[in-house]
Amino acid sequence: MNLKPIFLLLFLGTYLGFSQDTMISEIVVQGNHKTKTSALLKLSNIKQGTVLDSLVIEQDIKRLKRLPSVAHAYYQVHKKAEGYQVVYGIEENFTIIPSANIYTTNDDEFAFRLGLYEFNLLGRNITLGGIYQNDIYSSYGANLRAPYLFSKKLGVALNYSNLTTEEPVFLDNGTADYKYNNTSYEILGLYQFNLQNRIEAGVNYFNEDYEYKTGATAADIPQDFDVNKLLYKLIYEYNNLDYDFQYVSGFKSTLNLQYVISTEDVLPDFIIGWNDFFYYHRIGKKGNWASRLRLGLATNDDSPFAPFAVDNNLNIRGVGNTIDRGTGVIVLNTEYRHTLYEKDWFVLQSNVFVDGGSWRNPGGDFGDFGDTQNFRIYPGAGLRFMHKKIFNAIFRIDYGYGVTEDATNGFVFGIGQYF
Repeated sequence: MNLKPIFLLLFLGTYLGFSQDTMISEIVVQGNHKTKTSALLKLSNIKQGTVLDSLVIEQDIKRLKRLPSVAHAYYQVHKKAEGYQVVYGIEENFTIIPSANIYTTNDDEFAFRLGLYEFNLLGRNITLGGIYQNDIYSSYGANLRAPYLFSKKLGVALNYSNLTTEEPVFLDNGTADYKYNNTSYEILGLYQFNLQNRIEAGVNYFNEDYEYKTGATAADIPQDFDVNKLLYKLIYEYNNLDYDFQYVSGFKSTLNLQYVISTEDVLPDFIIGWNDFFYYHRIGKKGNWASRLRLGLATNDDSPFAPFAVDNNLNIRGVGNTIDRGTGVIVLNTEYRHTLYEKDWFVLQSNVFVDGGSWRNPGGDFGDFGDTQNFRIYPGAGLRFMHKKIFNAIFRIDYGYGVTEDATNGFVFGIGQYF
């Protein structure tokens, strides 16, 4: 008697019975009111009729917690007669958010930026909004970002800005102040390979208009000129961050590469690139250590219009508004955040920080990074007032005090963590 067919049938029956027993029979999303269930399921890697895998579910939850519409996410698994029911629980954020950034220094400089954004347009995690800025002159801009427009991996971003500021231009014989206007139009394609890796690539057409106001002059530097430029951009991000309301842990790296083509010789073509490394670590139940390291280089032209700026809102809290420029940058921001008070939706958080950095002079060499005139260290402290159920609803106040040569000090106000 040939027993092979019998054993084969028994094996197949056992396998099929086991597989059926571990199948996902139903996926339920609960707790979402504004966010479309279909938009959330679109991002999920588990599907009805597939085998239950807790590791895949954990990845789904991690992805959901990164969405602007989601304050917190969790899951439950229930055994049913026909298989497993997987329940994704969502605690939603309020996503129509005003933004504000205000900064001052001890020379009575004052500037602000106001904005209004909807981070969950149509319930599909589409961002739409705009800003108004007053930094001596008025500026404005608008942004649309739909990262999952075509699929859970493919989206698009459109940006427009008309920014006008007073910019210092650093000449050999002194500093000149120019009225600077930048009008730009940008389109980016967004692609996410997986939960950790994504890219953005696109083109930006912009116009730069410089108008001399006061200060030093030089024969080879025009006082008024208008330049059209084309910028090609590539951004690669590795993101392994995990969020638990105000606490963050993990590592993220963002590489930004740009190639700029100019129509005028006074502002030559150049390549610029920088990488931001972020590291977050939980300390006890209420502490969070956060650090950002930026390393950047650009084409080393001896031009007063170098691309890397030293600025309050970009890198060094308390330093002032665009006080210097360079063709290379090394900046480290590190801070310890501690929850002082937490009740229901409200969190009061303190932080102590040290911002430090150095720049390479236009046309200089790498030794410039060690020059005391280029090196700045600003320790300081601040407070964070947070709403746990409103996306990015973190009002921050920081005071930075310079301890290096010719230092300033000042407050920096804003919405959202500094980094």
